[in-house]
Amino acid sequence: MPIIVNLDVMMAKRKISLNELSERVDLTLSNLSILKTGKAKAIRFSTLESICKALDCQPGDILEYVSDKETTNR
Repeated sequence: MPIIVNLDVMMAKRKISLNELSERVDLTLSNLSILKTGKAKAIRFSTLESICKALDCQPGDILEYVSDKETTNR
């Protein structure tokens, strides 16, 4: 998939657990885990906004576009 989710990287940089982020953004652990592992098919802008506020980051810090060519090299 050409969109890479770097939520785990930002969480590590901010030293925040999945449980704590879940409470801050009012998302279930299950939904947040699906997003963190890159298995989510979509994300609401309001959810992305909440995550960015909680982690003090930009959407580009969490989501990354990688071309199909680059994905085969990973």
